[in-house]
Amino acid sequence: MWTALRAIEFGTTSTYGEVAAAIGRPTAVRAVAAANARNPLSIVVPCHRVIGSSGRLTGYAGGVERKQFLLEQEARIAHAPTPA
Repeated sequence: MWTALRAIEFGTTSTYGEVAAAIGRPTAVRAVAAANARNPLSIVVPCHRVIGSSGRLTGYAGGVERKQFLLEQEARIAHAPTPA
């Protein structure tokens, strides 16, 4: 599962269901969420990029506010114009 999380590109998100499908266990959404919650390396393995199927920000060990902040910062950087 950690490989699937690391594959989520900077500035993008994936749902728990998409991560479950990526690891070949499409019905294991709750298992993905539980493993995500126990992520000891949240900066290296970006669990903040995983969101609910409705697009809602769901639980994050650092708090949903921090998850939102991280996603906003990544989006801002990922979509910034490149200098000429």
